[in-house]
Amino acid sequence: MRRIPFLGVVLTLALVLAACAPAAATQAPTLPVPVTGDTARPAVVNTVTSAAPPVTSTSAAQAASPTAGTTTDTDTAATGTAATTGPATDASVRIGASTSTSVHEPFLVDQTGRALYLFTEDEQNSGTSTCADDCATTWLPVIVKGVPTVGSGVNTGMLGTIEREDGTLQAAYNGWPLYYYSGDRGIGAMNGQGVDNSWFLVSATGNAIQQ
Repeated sequence: MRRIPFLGVVLTLALVLAACAPAAATQAPTLPVPVTGDTARPAVVNTVTSAAPPVTSTSAAQAASPTAGTTTDTDTAATGTAATTGPATDASVRIGASTSTSVHEPFLVDQTGRALYLFTEDEQNSGTSTCADDCATTWLPVIVKGVPTVGSGVNTGMLGTIEREDGTLQAAYNGWPLYYYSGDRGIGAMNGQGVDNSWFLVSATGNAIQQ
């Protein structure tokens, strides 16, 4: 009589195990998905892309140099535009000062030592000469192509030119047109000094030397 309950318990357990067995058999085991190199690579690319700075319209040259593409005074100067230059000089004529025992102060001469004169009938700083025609054959205008080169003993700021009626340029000093005297022969000659009480040597200070 005591064996019957034991068999009942065994049968009951058997039925329970039989009911659970199909469910366990049909459930597929969950396995980890293998991670390959190809699968991992997109995740890395996405991370780098999101961290990169935004793309702007600045060119590579501008990024390399903050001043690229800008215009500076240096650029203008390199091209030489808007450059300011002084008047052209005439290297073939040089005016300086010389001395003589017969003259009490330095006077103007050209590069060969030839004496230069002014004409008191000319108006100082007028920019014109009153000596023309026959006068200009005796008193020769110092014709130049530009401002004469500065020699020793003269004031650079006093050197200049005037334009004659024929369009040529005549050297001037302190506003006085300059002349040679045709009667001077050789270095040191000053035969024009005081002629007609109108022609005089020119001092280094730009005035007529009247003795």
